[in-house]
Amino acid sequence: MRISDVARHAGVSPSTVSYVLSGKRSISPSTRERVLESIDVLGYQPHAGARALASNRSNVIALVVPLRPGIHVPVAMQFAVSVVTSARDREHDVLLLTQAEGESGLRRVAGTSMVDGIIVMDVEVDDARIPTLRSLSHPSVLIGVPAETQGLTCIDLDFEAAGRACVAHLADLGHREIALIGQPPSVYERRTGFAERTVAGFEAEADERSVDATIVPCDAAPSAVASAVTALLRERPGVTGLVVHNEPALTPLLDAVRDLGREVPADLSVVAIAPDDLATDTSPPLTSVSLPAEEVGGRAVSLLTDKLNDLGPPEVTLLPPRLVPRASAAARPALS
Repeated sequence: MRISDVARHAGVSPSTVSYVLSGKRSISPSTRERVLESIDVLGYQPHAGARALASNRSNVIALVVPLRPGIHVPVAMQFAVSVVTSARDREHDVLLLTQAEGESGLRRVAGTSMVDGIIVMDVEVDDARIPTLRSLSHPSVLIGVPAETQGLTCIDLDFEAAGRACVAHLADLGHREIALIGQPPSVYERRTGFAERTVAGFEAEADERSVDATIVPCDAAPSAVASAVTALLRERPGVTGLVVHNEPALTPLLDAVRDLGREVPADLSVVAIAPDDLATDTSPPLTSVSLPAEEVGGRAVSLLTDKLNDLGPPEVTLLPPRLVPRASAAARPALS
């Protein structure tokens, strides 16, 4: 199907069809209606560039993923790939911004006609970018939830519920002393939302279950993980359950536990918050709360599309956690 076929059906010139699609020249309402009717009848699919011109849109979404210290890039890229894939399904391209430019970066990209909307990742509790996002004419969606959400659209895993689910699983197995091997210290220092909410859920559930709980921020380097685990088990020998919210620490942690002469799960149960592919690629496979990067990224694009079409999506969407039992968690060892 070509533009000349539409022109012939509508009884106009190909240039007139082009002008209707691009909006570059004024066309009488009756002629425009006739052309659009022929497009509908014939099932003509205009080129994406022509549709963009006709709607005054670029068909490009900006994805802001600042690669700051403590960010685990492979997992961040899982979210990015999901956004790109979902955007392409909606005939949008994605402009990836990885520098930690903050407000200036948002204003720079919004100050041009390069993008129709913005998706923002690595959201902090008191994120300095929020006032700028509220002031922009471009619609935006946050993958993450700041403290104040009025006027914003946010999507994320319910990390507080995820932290609770991990503690509840260990408590149900009889563990009374547990620890959270958490994100690198820099992630907590800048008050990253997902990390703080996981800690809040972990602490709240442990308190309600009368479980003795310890939090250990941990750098991702294998030597740092080994040191953290060794110090924890030396200082808290009664710990029988670990929750790990630090994807690159998973394998080094299991190695460190073995080096200390302990077995998982016979001596120490481990539950992770991590993508399924990481949780199942360890020995033993880890009981885990899945990190649904594909669903979160896809829903973020869907929410942004709704905002572009003035459909008014909800302020905050939290996906409920899904805990999958595997081979790394078992009943608390009997006291000797």
